[in-house]
Amino acid sequence: MRNAVRPVSREEILRQEEVARQIAARPDRPRSYHLITYGCQMNAHDTQTMAGILESMGMDAALTREDADLILFNTCCIRDNAERRAMGNIIFTKEIKKQRPRLLVGVCGCMAQQEGFQQRLNTRYPHVDFSFGPGEIYQLPQRLLDAMEGRREAAFRAGEDSTLYEGLPVLRSSPFFAYLTVMYGCDNFCSYCVVPLVRGRERSRALPHIVAEAEALVRDGVQEIMLLGQNVNSYGTDSDGPRFHELLRALQDTGIRRLRFMTSNPKDLSDELIAEMARNPAICPQLHLPAQSGSDAMLRAMNRKYTREWYLGRVRALRAALPQIGLTTDLIVAFPGESGDDFAKTLSLVEEVRFDSAFTFIYSPRGGTAAARLPGRVDPGVASERLARLNALQEGITAQVLSAQVGRRAQVLAEGSARRGSGQLTGKTERGIACNFPGTTDQVGQILPVTITAQGHNTLKGQQILPD
Repeated sequence: MRNAVRPVSREEILRQEEVARQIAARPDRPRSYHLITYGCQMNAHDTQTMAGILESMGMDAALTREDADLILFNTCCIRDNAERRAMGNIIFTKEIKKQRPRLLVGVCGCMAQQEGFQQRLNTRYPHVDFSFGPGEIYQLPQRLLDAMEGRREAAFRAGEDSTLYEGLPVLRSSPFFAYLTVMYGCDNFCSYCVVPLVRGRERSRALPHIVAEAEALVRDGVQEIMLLGQNVNSYGTDSDGPRFHELLRALQDTGIRRLRFMTSNPKDLSDELIAEMARNPAICPQLHLPAQSGSDAMLRAMNRKYTREWYLGRVRALRAALPQIGLTTDLIVAFPGESGDDFAKTLSLVEEVRFDSAFTFIYSPRGGTAAARLPGRVDPGVASERLARLNALQEGITAQVLSAQVGRRAQVLAEGSARRGSGQLTGKTERGIACNFPGTTDQVGQILPVTITAQGHNTLKGQQILPD
């Protein structure tokens, strides 16, 4: 049964704003903050929101954690490696605090929403001052005040995940690129994934709120918006409201130059969405479409709710509608019970689809998930060998994809100066591939026509097409 979604009232948001003003007026308040982020684009956007809240309290960003009065960790528990790195850095702040006892340390994000985590953090790591989950970002002022005034139980109380909130300040990292969250949570319950456990069930934001936010971003000079959600193409299925393709059509009317979105589940990639992607000139010809495996047996064990043939059929439909679309994916190797034949089917899927790039992982069990109880663990040596073979195959395909771009024209949003070479700008093509080309700093933030002249290891090189 679905969890009830509790919209956060405007009164509660206003109460938190009043708490923020109280903190800003205190002489003992933190003067600077340092945010450390792990995980996905959703976490990156959450960090921008928390930065906006902290700035509203009169704080400034510190370049290093050693210079900050407040350190806040925005954590991820989707992969074991991210969780271990976060905990190592959280523990290290104990040493910083020995030198600076008034330093405040907070932990938020997906790890903080895991059952029992906040209680363990409170008792085992007394140098940490407060914690909250991703559904409680709006409560940051109150949690900080609780910590400042020594109300430790309140500063670590477990909260809700099924909330929707609007109107929080955001400190964007770019004046011309922005994240825009359209929905939260996930109802898919893939057997390896903790997202429904830590970010809650699916809840879609109201279309008018999303459109109004996009219109404000366009007025502010934003050229490209990345729509975010754990499964964006199931937008609206938790209600009787409009679906994702209808949202995309409404966003075109805002005047935004470029739209991207992630992440999409193949089972929800409808014909209507594909048609809208082909029709809508604002939508970039790029899609991140996680396959996870090429084996039907593994897909069933993962509870992915689609087959290999369904996935390949969606790829064929996409390329028929958008011949130049770039596809990227996620792939898991060594899932419990994966045989050599199962792995071979993943390799053959990669060979057939020919992704632009892929995020590849060795399976790591996550507490509370169904897969953590499955038998048939793959030997670590075998898992590493499979990952190396998969990566080598994908690297070869990526090189061929990049080579095929040479000689083509592209539109590149100049994001800034390239790391190497003076007078070089860097940005992404419509297809989402990084491209370096000669340009001047006054062109940063513009979408520029470029001819692709060469390829690098995983980037392109280009030359601006100058007006006649």
